[in-house]
Amino acid sequence: MPSADKDTLQRFSRRTFLTAVAAGSVLLGAGGGYLTASGTLRRWLAGASRPEDESGLGVTELRQLITADSGTSRRLMWRTKEAEPEMQLEYRLQGSEDIRGLQPADASFSDDGVRVQQYAALLTGLQPGRTYEYRLVAGSRESAWHKLRTDAGGNFRALIFPGSQSSDYSDWQALVKGAAERHPETDFFANMGDLVDNGEDSHQWEDWFDGAGSLMDHIPFVPVMGNHETYDKEGKVRLPEAFLHYFDVPKNGSPHFDKYYYAFDYGPAHFAVLNTQWEELGDFQAGLLAEQQAWLKKTMQGSRKPWKIVLMHKDVLQYRMHERPEHREGISEAGNAFMPLFEQLGVDVIFSAHLHTYRNRGHIRGGVRDPRGPLYILSGAAGNVRYPGRWIDHALDEKVAPQPETGNYLTMAVDRNRLEIACFLPDGTEIDRVLSTKA
Repeated sequence: MPSADKDTLQRFSRRTFLTAVAAGSVLLGAGGGYLTASGTLRRWLAGASRPEDESGLGVTELRQLITADSGTSRRLMWRTKEAEPEMQLEYRLQGSEDIRGLQPADASFSDDGVRVQQYAALLTGLQPGRTYEYRLVAGSRESAWHKLRTDAGGNFRALIFPGSQSSDYSDWQALVKGAAERHPETDFFANMGDLVDNGEDSHQWEDWFDGAGSLMDHIPFVPVMGNHETYDKEGKVRLPEAFLHYFDVPKNGSPHFDKYYYAFDYGPAHFAVLNTQWEELGDFQAGLLAEQQAWLKKTMQGSRKPWKIVLMHKDVLQYRMHERPEHREGISEAGNAFMPLFEQLGVDVIFSAHLHTYRNRGHIRGGVRDPRGPLYILSGAAGNVRYPGRWIDHALDEKVAPQPETGNYLTMAVDRNRLEIACFLPDGTEIDRVLSTKA
């Protein structure tokens, strides 16, 4: 077996080690050392490297990101092995010979002792409802063409993945691949926070990107920040440096929390992506909650879209726990902070995560079931970190995933009068479906 370099044989905190042991994904080595069987390690054991494009450009992590107006613009980002000062992004309408070029910006950063060489480009002036193609070019080397569809302003379909936090990202990769194959008509996809277990860990980010690769080169990604994006490799809170550098999301006008939360339009819907990590980040910069509460009013009241949708990581309800009898059923801190605002602003649907379980609560208003209130969906788990037997069902739960849970994903289909959400197990079995309508 070849000797492993320092980048491959990463160190793990006790918490991560215990998670890996529970998942059965630890290899014990001589001298009591340990390694998780992550995608990074499996590639090393097999003598393989990360999958790259066929052009010799060394491109990985090629991704489309959501913009405020997906009908006329699209953000593109990608990583290379080394600096490529001659690199250009070329794009055209599908089938056209009129190719336009754009010089990308260097968006590189360093974290976890690793230099991430990456580039970013913003395409503007696109035509709504059209299919484009783009490729990367450096000298005589060029990538294959990749598709890019702009928002036509009408019906759309989205994939929504719960938190993908994992000790081994093979479950995440399989879930995304299966969902992409079953739902090829998807226009964009979201991941509901806790994308990784440790936001500082560069190897976990590589594994996450490898898992999302079957979607993000041809449809835009909607990232939601979770609390684990704010953790270092010892489980201590830090600023979410990697998340903020990997995902250049729409501006929110904040001098302190740019890219922490944002809004965008797609079809007949206006989306607000909230950040529920005000407790974790409070020691670094106070005011995140109050700033978002004021901003949410402004962005929702300023939209004329018929549907208003919120994505947030931490859940609005508080659950009793079998092993923690002091936990009382009720409304969580995040729920107390935002549920009255959701009702006041006429928000239609709220997706949350954090608890690693799927729960459809139906419509809630004033803390009780009420068809006049927003629809609340706790999205589930998309990674292999799960909590079997932890939660005691809440009085507001209408549908709970089969126990013990094995992971899931959601679809959402929206037109001006209908919004339909469905929940599927990893094998494609449908376990829940809910419909909302407007006159």
